Amino acid sequence: MNRALGVARMQLINKWTFLGLPAVILVSSFGLTLAIWSMIPDTGTGPMYSGAGQAVMWYFFALGLQAMSLTFPFSQGLSVSRRNFFLGTVGLFAVVAAGVAVLYVVLGYLETATDGWGLGGQMFALAWIAERPWLVQVFFYFVLMMFLFLLGFWFATVYKRWAATGAVVMSLSLSVLLIGAGALITLKDWWPAVGAWMVSLTPLSLGAVVLVLVLLLGSGAYLTLRRATP
Repeated sequence: MNRALGVARMQLINKWTFLGLPAVILVSSFGLTLAIWSMIPDTGTGPMYSGAGQAVMWYFFALGLQAMSLTFPFSQGLSVSRRNFFLGTVGLFAVVAAGVAVLYVVLGYLETATDGWGLGGQMFALAWIAERPWLVQVFFYFVLMMFLFLLGFWFATVYKRWAATGAVVMSLSLSVLLIGAGALITLKDWWPAVGAWMVSLTPLSLGAVVLVLVLLLGSGAYLTLRRATP
């Protein structure tokens, strides 16, 4: 456990990449959205919507790429085991994701209390999510960010294990699987059922599906990491 915590501290040596940039993305997307809203005349047609507040969530994919590619070679020079590197890295970003998820919920409540920051907008308190209990909101944001992080981490791990050829083959394989799934649904005329299922999803049920994907990605990343070279 001490070695895993050491890996977490090692990741935080590059604070700008892993903490500074997410903060800049969040603040800048928030400020730019408020500036745009302030220039739009009030037509009384309802609230203005923006997904810019969640921009930092998508940066977690880049964090996964960088956490592996920037720090893994250095950790191997220090004789850190791959198991401890995985535990320390994933554990650190699980804490970061949980903190950002809580921040989103708090900002959502502030947005509601201030009538959309005084402009009648919805950036954090998006109705589909904000109408749920706060714990469900935190869970949904958390699993989504961990999914994006582990997806990036796995891509970088595949690259370390099999170089560019492995990354290309994996990308093509995923594309073939998605196209094949779409073709099967079309041939079986399952789109109405698929559409009904998607419409019935709630943040909790969708979060549960994403959680399964997170566990699969984590397992795949760890098994690949065991054979990866710096």
